[in-house]
Amino acid sequence: VHLVESGGGLVQAGGSLRLSCAASGSTFSINTMGWYRQAPGKQRELVAEISSGGGSIKHADSVKGRFTISRDNAKNTMYLQMNGLKPEDTAVYYCRITNWVGLDYWGQGTQVTVSS
Repeated sequence: VHLVESGGGLVQAGGSLRLSCAASGSTFSINTMGWYRQAPGKQRELVAEISSGGGSIKHADSVKGRFTISRDNAKNTMYLQMNGLKPEDTAVYYCRITNWVGLDYWGQGTQVTVSS
């Protein structure tokens, strides 16, 4: 499975961005999809995760009420709508998928920078 993220950029605090993660290859095997982020000097952390059918969704406490994860299985694409962005949201955002046998795949990342 090959993953490509897009939608990152520079935005002022309070602004919005929508990230996309497009999957190609053995997309029939995709189970859980998730967004992670890594800020300079920090460990990579889970931002949000969504199950194969979208029935189970989890958001990190730090983004609840501001970020929304979704997926369109017909397009093999996952999204992260980010509203009310804060400078502390600045990071490289990665998408990750886990297939039905437990293998993980990662995208190359997209930079999100929030200015104060």
